[in-house]
Amino acid sequence: MSPQMKSLQDVRRIAGAELSLSARIGYVALLLVSSAMTLVIASLWLTEATLPVRTQLAFGVMCVIGVSWSALSVWALRARRPLFARDRVVAGGLAVAFTSLFLVGGVAAAILANNAASYAVLGSGVAMCALAVRVLISARQRFQALSVRRAELAG
Repeated sequence: MSPQMKSLQDVRRIAGAELSLSARIGYVALLLVSSAMTLVIASLWLTEATLPVRTQLAFGVMCVIGVSWSALSVWALRARRPLFARDRVVAGGLAVAFTSLFLVGGVAAAILANNAASYAVLGSGVAMCALAVRVLISARQRFQALSVRRAELAG
């Protein structure tokens, strides 16, 4: 088999994997979960008049995060094209930004409350942030590898 034919098969395999049913189902699940989370938080925020300012701020931030994930999933579902490595870098960047924000809240909670629950929040924030950084690094490496491959094929 010629190298050119093998490259064409690789491209078709990658494109097929990106358009898989499981990827679409994943984005639908993300849309449903992020929309439901945002609606619940927004309804709590709007119906409770006596919330402390820091709670209102936290609800506002969580609503922005939920709307961001919903927008990403709607965009991915409406694109009707293969999702490229750059798109995964964007999603990884969102994940790192949002989990870092959660981690900052966990650090603040651990410092202010100094109890077991706040340390549990801090621990989960560290774990989520580490996972998000790993996803982002993986996405960037994949993007770089595909960029190098594109340059090879163009040359």
